[in-house]
Order: sequence, then structure tokens, then C-alpha cells
Amino acid sequence: MNSPQKVDIKSEIMNMPSWLRRPIGKASEISTVQRIIKQRQIHTICEEGRCPNRGECYAQKTATFLLMGSICTRACAFCQVDKGHAPMILDESEPQKVAESVQLLGLRYVVLTSVARDDLADGGASHFIKTMETIRHLNPETEIEVLTPDFWGSGGVESQRHSIELIIKAQPACFNHNVETVRRLTPPVRRGAKYDRSLAVLAAVKEFNDQIPTKSGVMVGHGETMEELIETMADLRSVKCDRLTIGQYMRPSLDHLPVQKYWTPEEFTELGNIAKDMGFNHVRSGPLVRSSYHAGVDC
Repeated sequence: MNSPQKVDIKSEIMNMPSWLRRPIGKASEISTVQRIIKQRQIHTICEEGRCPNRGECYAQKTATFLLMGSICTRACAFCQVDKGHAPMILDESEPQKVAESVQLLGLRYVVLTSVARDDLADGGASHFIKTMETIRHLNPETEIEVLTPDFWGSGGVESQRHSIELIIKAQPACFNHNVETVRRLTPPVRRGAKYDRSLAVLAAVKEFNDQIPTKSGVMVGHGETMEELIETMADLRSVKCDRLTIGQYMRPSLDHLPVQKYWTPEEFTELGNIAKDMGFNHVRSGPLVRSSYHAGVDC
């Protein structure tokens, strides 16, 4: 017999608007990726977050690898990634495993992200860089985007900026850091994060190298208003953020924040048009859009 929680979540999924339902993709493409990452004991956010677009992305030779384990030191109320346990010991062979996976899958564009690792002095920046270098050694034609945490640990601002500078020197194709939600909702949605701290990450990238594109992402459905979203877009443009993704928050379980509103496809189109008018040069706005959606296309 199903537990009440499973029944409630299943009912919630069934009651989602029709525009949030889509085929998962070709089973063969998904199983190939799953087999390779399982064999190497590595992680992708595509799988950990059960992304609805993973089949499409795999077919386009794009994947997002989750570095430094599957346990996050933050406790964001929207995120499905595991938390509340001691973070995993860094796997020094992970960069090689990821690079081999990229080679086996023939990936043309790779996004590297990670759990937050506030326990590490540099927030994990050196691990990002080692992985980038190893991927390039085996796959010199593959482009690499980074989707980073805010690198905020015990070292404060100087440590954060140093970590960002190191990654910028490694020349990613794009530097992505998500604000996730509007200023007012940041405390309950992104526990342990700060809205202005995230803006500072994106600003620092441009200070170190204004030729590297920056990107950020926003989820809607937490109770934000159109006016607040426009304000968030303006804040991102004020730090010269180039690219933007806007997608619908979908509750992973009853332990996560409930959805306050399902925004319609027409509203996503309106948000996307506003973003383009504000000067973002690449905008993806739609119910199923996620941070790395069509990342390789937008580069």
C-alpha cells in the first residue's frame, strides 16, 4: 500500500497543468547516460534533480555533471538534491571519470555544476578547474560551461572573489550562477544564500573578464509578482548578466515548498519578451526551462 505522502504527491503531479507534462525522451539515450555515470560512480544534476528535459539534452549531446558528491551543505527549500548529512569526501579521480564519460558520450557541450561545499576552503573552485582541465585533455573540442555555487565559506568576500578569479582564468565558455528567485523570497527559498551575494558573483566575473558570458536563472511559482520578476531582471542587467533562463518550480516532495502558482505559457512568453527588451542576449523562458536547457545552443 502506498504511503499518504506518495499518494498526495502523485495526486499533485496528476493535477499539474497540461503544459507541464511531456515525454521523458528516448529510453535508449537516457539508459546509455545512466549506465556510464553509474559505472563511474559520478553524478549528473540531470538525474539527481530528475530534470524533465534530460532525454532531449542527451540527444543533443549535452549533459550537466554534478561535482563533489550528491550531498549539499545548504538546505534550499526547493531543491531535490540530498542535504542534511555530512558532505562526501572529495573523489580525486572524479575529474578523470567525468572526462572519460564526456568522451564516451561524445558530448560537444558540457555544463559542470556542484553541490554547495561550504566545508571546503575554496568552496570547491580548484575541483572545478581540475575537472575542466581533464575534460579538455581528453576532449579538446568540447566547450565547458560552469554553473557554480556562490563559493561563500569561512573565508568571506576575499576567498569568494579568489575562487571566482581562478575559474575565470580557466576560461569557461559561460559562467552561470542562479539567483533562483526574487529578493523578497530569497530567505525562505534559498536558505543559506543571499540575493546580493549572488549578484556579487556575477559582477565579479565581469570585473575579472568582461568577455566571458554570464548567465543566471529564475524559478517562478513561489509567490513572486510580475513586478518583482522585472526588478530581478533589472538587478541582473545592472551587473551585466548576459543570459537568462526562466522556468516553473515544481515541488519534488511534500518536504519541499508548495507551488503557489503555475505560470502559463503565455506569461512565460511575456517574461521572455521583457527580458529581451531589457538587453539579455539569450533568453529561455518556458514552463520546463531549466538552468542548462539548450546551453550548447546558446553559446
